[in-house]
Amino acid sequence: MANTSDRVCIIGGGPAGLACAVYLEKKGYENYVIYEKLNKVGGKAYSPKIEVNGEKRAYETGAIMGAITYHAVSEMEAFGGYYHKGPNFKKGEPNMRREYRSVTGEKIEPFNPKVDKSFKKTIGLLKLKMQFKKLKKLMQTKYAGYDCYGHLGVAAGKYDGISKIVKNADGSNAGEAFPNYIRGTNPNLKDLALPFREFCELNHVPEVQRIWIAPFTSFGYGYFDEIPAAYVLKYLDMTTAAEFVGMRLWTWQDGTQEIYESVNRKLKHPALLNTEVVKVQRPDGKVLVTVRDASGSETTETFDKLIITTPLDYFKDYADASQDEKALFSKIVHEKYVDFIARFEENKGPVISGYIFENMEPARLGHAMVYYHRWEDFGKNCPCTVYALRNHTGDKDVPYDKTLQLMKDDIEKALKFPISEVLYAQESYYCPHVSSEDYKNGWYDKLEKLQGVNNTYYAGEILSFGDMEDTCAASKDIVGRFF
Repeated sequence: MANTSDRVCIIGGGPAGLACAVYLEKKGYENYVIYEKLNKVGGKAYSPKIEVNGEKRAYETGAIMGAITYHAVSEMEAFGGYYHKGPNFKKGEPNMRREYRSVTGEKIEPFNPKVDKSFKKTIGLLKLKMQFKKLKKLMQTKYAGYDCYGHLGVAAGKYDGISKIVKNADGSNAGEAFPNYIRGTNPNLKDLALPFREFCELNHVPEVQRIWIAPFTSFGYGYFDEIPAAYVLKYLDMTTAAEFVGMRLWTWQDGTQEIYESVNRKLKHPALLNTEVVKVQRPDGKVLVTVRDASGSETTETFDKLIITTPLDYFKDYADASQDEKALFSKIVHEKYVDFIARFEENKGPVISGYIFENMEPARLGHAMVYYHRWEDFGKNCPCTVYALRNHTGDKDVPYDKTLQLMKDDIEKALKFPISEVLYAQESYYCPHVSSEDYKNGWYDKLEKLQGVNNTYYAGEILSFGDMEDTCAASKDIVGRFF
């Protein structure tokens, strides 16, 4: 039975941790603490301010966009009082526009049948359209139940979670409200453990990878020959994928980070910044958490319950992790996603975001896959964020410095956009997930059995998927079921 007087420790002030606090407050919990080792909240939703033409505006280095299927993010917006722009953007708002380029810099039109018209292209686009319709039907019938947050039961041919087909949310169909829990059995769901490429081949829809690759691989979530289909299709469910194709997307004027800054300001107990958890011990039904502040001083606090929203594969480094925790968490892998913000020589930068499909394959590991042009009204003087992956299962990682150089060469030599300055560069711990084999062997159901053991609960990206929406929804689910 829930005890709202319990003292709860939340490790991590990213979207998952702050969402846990929001949902705890809504259930009547007020005795909680959020520890964040950085000097900011929001995690990878980081939106630094850059001055152009005498005006400072937000740029993105992690999360960028949302859609009508972002139900949990909508709840974060409502709690913090800070809302998205779009999909009908006004002048001066950070809109979503895109073009496509070859590796040698030429503009291409892979989805426009009227440009570079040929029999081969026309047939290819017809096949793509037919296979997209086929997949949509398959997901509604053969794979019914796939479109819920999280992965409980999937390896056993079951589904159990909050439905993504939520009604009455931002123009979606009338009906049930968020959250709508669904549960059932569908043996076909076991197919979702296959790598997405194999899943598409199994269902004779290989062409649809051309649609999914831009919003998936280029944004740091891995390659289709290695990532289980469940991650791809639960993140980019048919509705969300269609919204991306139609560019009916959301952005945030002051950046995605401001969603969580706004939430943090409204919480009864805002996150304690510059406070790193250095030890966790769980003796005799209690949770002892030792933290180090910015001055280096350490203190130990006692809690009744612990929610971990930071990477679980690092938990063993500072906690009294059990053998079950160590064994399970050692299976987690993540993407090494590199990005930098570039300023260009005056009037010589891009005027629109661009995708380079040829660089979204493992053979081009470390090359720039996408560049994000956020402010249309700044034209060729708008700094852009450039992204690349440097790891792939079975291949040697491309060194970080070499990746940065490859990315710069792609932008400057191939696309002919001369960089005057790199304003910011980083590598992110991105898209924690498990392999197809571990997924098939029930990794998520094993994690579920650990929930609550030693008064410890696991949230964060690995629970569902490494985007804002799935991360916040996983927190809603954990708090809803266990508190």
